[in-house]
Amino acid sequence: MEAKMFVRLAAVIAIAVAVTAAAIHLARDERSTAAMPSPAAHEAPRADPLRETLRRCQQMGESATRDPQCLAAWDENRRRFLSPAAGN
Repeated sequence: MEAKMFVRLAAVIAIAVAVTAAAIHLARDERSTAAMPSPAAHEAPRADPLRETLRRCQQMGESATRDPQCLAAWDENRRRFLSPAAGN
């Protein structure tokens, strides 16, 4: 009776070790895949005139609140940000 119990215990421990090793292996594969840069990361960023205008307005400081181009750029930025349609 004692031998059967030790064999069962050894089997349970072996299964637990195998499951743990498999989980560690899968976690390492996922981590290495996530660390790879996507192909889009190598592409040059597209120039966005709105972004440049917003930067210019940011550098202007308080005087940007009276500049019509800055006011229009901020309106467009709000429209893009708050737009319910994805991909704008």
